[in-house]
Order: sequence, then structure tokens, then C-alpha cells
Amino acid sequence: MQQQEQVTPVGLRVVRRRRRFSGEQAIEGLIRLSGISAIVFVLLVFIFLAREGLPAFAEVSLSNLFGQRWYPTFGLFGLLPLISGSLLVTLGAVVMALPLGVATAIFIRELAPQWMRELLKPLIEVLAGIPSVVLGFLGMIALAPLLRQLLHLPTGLTALAGSILLAYMALPTIISVADDAIDAVPKSYRDAALALGANHWQTIWRVVLPAARSGILIAVMLGIGRAIGETMTVLMVTGNAARMPEGPMALFQPARTMTATIAAEMGEVAKGSTHYHVLFAVGIVLFLITFLINALASILVVRSSPRRGSHLLG
Repeated sequence: MQQQEQVTPVGLRVVRRRRRFSGEQAIEGLIRLSGISAIVFVLLVFIFLAREGLPAFAEVSLSNLFGQRWYPTFGLFGLLPLISGSLLVTLGAVVMALPLGVATAIFIRELAPQWMRELLKPLIEVLAGIPSVVLGFLGMIALAPLLRQLLHLPTGLTALAGSILLAYMALPTIISVADDAIDAVPKSYRDAALALGANHWQTIWRVVLPAARSGILIAVMLGIGRAIGETMTVLMVTGNAARMPEGPMALFQPARTMTATIAAEMGEVAKGSTHYHVLFAVGIVLFLITFLINALASILVVRSSPRRGSHLLG
């Protein structure tokens, strides 16, 4: 009996270790399964797009497919107006959202008092939940007429209206991710800069922002992904004119994006037709552009991370 009493606690510890080990294995298996499933889903999406979109490259000549005229009724499937319209609207949105989003994140994390921070952070996150259709209606009713009157334009449904609304939609993502990146900078960095004689703004500009550069870059890329993939808002406020941008006033002219084209025309085409396959080809081009943006962001983050400390010292 005494031997059993001495062995029992050891046995209990062994059983607990086995249970803990089996629980860790189960969690690791779930995490591994989640990662593999995400890759599989992306591959399935690409395979579906390729199956439906690659026939377009056989049915339509490359000179036609990458031409400057999009008139599917007359057999003209030029993608350049759609690609340029998407890039124009997205670039305008990034130019407006990037400085405002980063500046707002700096204010919330570094300058605002605690009570204001606790108030602003949830409000900004709530903005991300506004449906894009609602923003599209607001753009059509309020923003487009205002731009037409202020800028003396023939119509307010322009690429500028789409850029403004997309910038508004990307702001919550940029602010939230950039705020988390700035908050992750160790307090010792700030204390060291202040101890060396730097003022508050110099500490933010020369120490905090370089240390949070990777996170801010990720925030910008997520904002770009949100902007370039948006459909309903740009469909309602950009004018949907499939034309090439002309000169420095291109932002004040109607435009048409790839996502708006797919949403507007997919429901009207016959399945298996050339127009049907070309719309899926547009989806392939959009998929590749998004993939390249994410790959570029990953490369820049990897390259900037090892040099973070030397950059701060410099």
C-alpha cells in the first residue's frame, strides 16, 4: 500500500503530461489544417478562374484583348480601359487615405489622451462595418452633385468620386493596423530618444515610425487590397465609362473598373460565350494584380525587418 501511494502521484503526472501533449498535438493539427485549407481555397479559386477564363485567350486575339476599346456587343474586348480605370481609382484612394490614416493612427496612439483614445478606436472600427451600397447611395446623392458644382464638371460621377469613397472605406483598415503597429514599438525606444534630447515629434518621426514601418506597410497594402477589390461603390459613383484616362484631368472624368464590369455584365451574358470567358479573364487579371501587390508587400516587409535596428541607429 505504501508503494502504491508513492507511485500514484508519479503516475498522475505522467497521465497529465500525456493529456497535455495530446492536447497540444490536437491544437497544432488544427492550426496546420487551417493553414493548408487557406492555401487550398486560394488554389481552388484560381483553378476555377483559369478554367473559365483561359478560353478567352484562345477565342480573342491578344491585340483585341489588350486593346483600348471595350464594346462586347461589337466584339471589342479591350481590357486596358478597365485596368487603367481600376488603377486610377485605387491610386487616388491610396494617395488620400495613406497620409490621413497614418496621421490618425499617430494621433490616437501618441498624442490623444486616454479617454479620447478609448472613444475614437471603437468609432473607427465601426466605420468598417458600413455597407458599400450605403456609401454608394451617399456618393450618388451627396458627393457627386457636390463635386459637379465645386469643380464645374459635366458630371460628378467620376474617378475622383470613387477614389474619395474608396479612401473612406480603406481608412478604418489602415488606421487600425497602423495603430497596432505603433503600439507594438517598445516603450524603451521612446524613452531612449527622449533621454538623448529628442522632443516628442522627433521621437515619433525618427524612432517610432521607422520601428513600425513593417506594420504600417502591411496596413497600406491591406487598404489597397480593400480599395482595388471593391465593387458596388465604384459601380455606382464612377460613371462606368470604359475609356482610357486622358491627360492630367483623368481623375475628373468617368471611369470603369474591372470589378464594376464583372458585376454589371456577368448577369447578362450567356454561359460559355466569348463575353462570358472574357469576364472571367478580367477576374484572372484582377487576381494576379492583387497577388502581385501582396507579394510585393511581403518582400518589402522581409527586407525591412532585419535592418530595423540599424535604421534606427542611423
